[in-house]
Amino acid sequence: MSLVINDLHVDVLTEEGPKQILKGVNLTINPGEVHAIMGPNGSGKSTLAYALAGHPKYQITSGTVTLDGTELNELAVHERARAGLFLAMQYPVEVPGVSVANFLRTAKTAIDGEAPKVRTWVKEVNGAMSDLGLDPSFSSRSLNEGFSGGEKKRAEIVQLQLLQPKYAVLDETDSGLDIDALRVVADGVNRFTAQGDRGVLLITHYTRILNYIKPDFVHVYVDGRVVDEGGSELAESLEVTGYDAYVAASRAHA
Repeated sequence: MSLVINDLHVDVLTEEGPKQILKGVNLTINPGEVHAIMGPNGSGKSTLAYALAGHPKYQITSGTVTLDGTELNELAVHERARAGLFLAMQYPVEVPGVSVANFLRTAKTAIDGEAPKVRTWVKEVNGAMSDLGLDPSFSSRSLNEGFSGGEKKRAEIVQLQLLQPKYAVLDETDSGLDIDALRVVADGVNRFTAQGDRGVLLITHYTRILNYIKPDFVHVYVDGRVVDEGGSELAESLEVTGYDAYVAASRAHA
């Protein structure tokens, strides 16, 4: 069973009308695999993440996404989450008035179909906070309100640790992190993948996070499609050569 993206085409809704962003993405993520998608700004990486999660602004026009045999195309956001998909956003939304603790409990209840047991849940939350270097008092703060960039990303990985999805899409989780926060966040992702049966799709511009989270597969993404694939050595070569040759080839192809 896998997360399978098959010939995915996606339009984003703009004020001028629909604009095609994804132009036939094919990708299969098996349990236990870490896939990194790398590409320049504006190549459609975040569009892929939001389309997978079911954001209404991003419309799948053709192709399919299936998670362990369940087709996600027509499912609502919460139904995709319940099926086992998780999205860590590049820019997590502030939710004034909703505490981190209430959000986590509500999310866990929605996904599992029943509320977590109070005694064990508080211990699990505090443990996850501690793992990410957050004080227990962090739970009482409004979700993402006034958080630093590092706190927002740590809070996303706390969610990952507590909700335990089958497949996690991490959209530029490394953006805005200093080296210490990057290491803490990467450790959290590695704890998740160390279970051996979870899949990760890691979207990033830069190779630095791949020094801490080792990908099994690297995909170069330009102009709404995958244009090259390889192992971790591909990321290392991108650090030297950049994306210019891929962008030029894509323009020539267009």
